Amino acid sequence: MSATPEPTPARLRAIPSRLIAGVAAVADRLVNERLAAVDARKWHFAVLTALAEDGAASQAELSRRTGIYRSDMVAVLNELGDAAYIRRAPDPADRRRNVITLTAEGRRRREHLDALVADAQRELLAPLDPDQQGELTRLLTVLTEHHRPGHPDPHDAK
Repeated sequence: MSATPEPTPARLRAIPSRLIAGVAAVADRLVNERLAAVDARKWHFAVLTALAEDGAASQAELSRRTGIYRSDMVAVLNELGDAAYIRRAPDPADRRRNVITLTAEGRRRREHLDALVADAQRELLAPLDPDQQGELTRLLTVLTEHHRPGHPDPHDAK
């Protein structure tokens, strides 16, 4: 058995879905490592960003905005609420639901997490020049929009 790894077969190196999956795994690792270093997760970043960009929302609306399943959203909101990054308050229009808002501390936390995510993106995209980075983002956006079916919730099927 040789000490140097065998090259990946040419056919495998030419399959876009395989290449995307491989890079996605690296991207996920880079982001997760940086966020974990400050006791955060990518879902924390997603919720804080959605609130910062689009304002207060119900739990169901946040689930749709971020693609986080509603059942998982509860745990994420509990973690963010316990840290005082968000506030839950009854919706004046419908007291059966809560409205989630970003606190000042949550805004600062989102800015910090955003810097960490940006750093991970710089490392991931380092081999590409700025034009290539923009083109990659554009192409990935086209693919994402084309294949976006909406985010199914397992409870909707019942």
